[in-house]
Amino acid sequence: MKAPPGLSNPSGKVCLLQKSLYGLKQASRQWFAKLTSELISQGYTQSKNDYSLFLKTVGSFITIVAVYVDDILITGNDSQGISQLKSHLDHIFTIKDLGKLHFFLGIEVGYTNSGISLTQTKFTRKLLSHCKIQDLKLAVTPLPQNLKLHQMEDALYHDPTYHRTMVGKMNFLTHTRPDLAFTVQHLSQFLQEPREPHVAALHHALRYIAATVGQGILLNSSGQLILQAFSDSDWAACPNTRRSVTGYVLMLGCSPITWKSKKQSTVSKSSSEAEYRAMYSAASEVAWMVRLLQELQVPTIKPVVLHCDNMSAIHIARKPIYHERTKHIEIDCHFTREKVLEGLIQLTYLPTSSQLADLVSLFFLMAFAWIKHPTEAKIIGYFYVVQIIKQFHLALPWNSQIESSLHHLFEDNSPSQDTLEMNL
Repeated sequence: MKAPPGLSNPSGKVCLLQKSLYGLKQASRQWFAKLTSELISQGYTQSKNDYSLFLKTVGSFITIVAVYVDDILITGNDSQGISQLKSHLDHIFTIKDLGKLHFFLGIEVGYTNSGISLTQTKFTRKLLSHCKIQDLKLAVTPLPQNLKLHQMEDALYHDPTYHRTMVGKMNFLTHTRPDLAFTVQHLSQFLQEPREPHVAALHHALRYIAATVGQGILLNSSGQLILQAFSDSDWAACPNTRRSVTGYVLMLGCSPITWKSKKQSTVSKSSSEAEYRAMYSAASEVAWMVRLLQELQVPTIKPVVLHCDNMSAIHIARKPIYHERTKHIEIDCHFTREKVLEGLIQLTYLPTSSQLADLVSLFFLMAFAWIKHPTEAKIIGYFYVVQIIKQFHLALPWNSQIESSLHHLFEDNSPSQDTLEMNL
């Protein structure tokens, strides 16, 4: 590298770089290559399903190393192997041992008798400190009910950078907040030219985040390690392109481990086709997750139950006899059928009222609009929220703010706190 300004260098010599991590385009790649070689020299193997994951198995003992640039997590049941690895890395790189995991990449880790909670409270408060809202009134839903944002409605927002920055930060928040997955997906479609209604929807989402600052997920320590998937779609949800939205959630035992909300790449001719495409996305995630869990020596978890609330899509995946209805669907979407025949996936019908993937495929509180009687809608809606909290084990402690927010949403038809705690 060239000599820095101010350094006397009459002969025009160059500097030999001994160590650098930041500032150079190839620095992180070279660092990872060096770290990988050191881990392999200690008997670790690089995972083929996640290249930032390294494993070492000795008999019944296993040591797991997860790497993100220069932040490293080490876990396993081989305490001696973990100590030896830390000593070796400290000798080569001079590392700093931070002890038991409590904070990693903005995610706060808490330990309870029920399991491990993952939250982003500090990041959430920092996010809210940058929002341009004069009166931060709390909201109980991520988006207004029945909201449909259009590409070319109303005037352009004067500061598009603000909209892009806030949506980008909310995207990072979805690592522990599956309830924000659909909202972020919806707002991300208008980053190029955000308009006034788009920013208004963003501010509504920020008010919801302000009402649920400490919310996260709970990795439950009880129950069997059974992997199951939930897939759903919102047919023709986008008013601009008429494309559907795919949503899926994977649960390991009682804990959510991966989820996604994404607009489909093409228009679906029917709701069954949209559901079939959503099943394809969920099946792909299941195949990857099964391979990863097998590397981590998780006991046999096949077949994985894939829940879907559309019988037509299930029949299409099970029996290749709907040629006239499926001949236009891309070949890769039939990946689900192949995995069913292999025995990796078992398709099961699930009523819409119990579909957890609604949380990431569409805004689940929109279901109220489809019920004719307002009183019935509020009662059913309240218990639907309770079910979401229970099924996802959201790390959301009961407090007076949550109680008043739910009572405000459902007025006088909401059950008492004792009823909620009994359902939870």
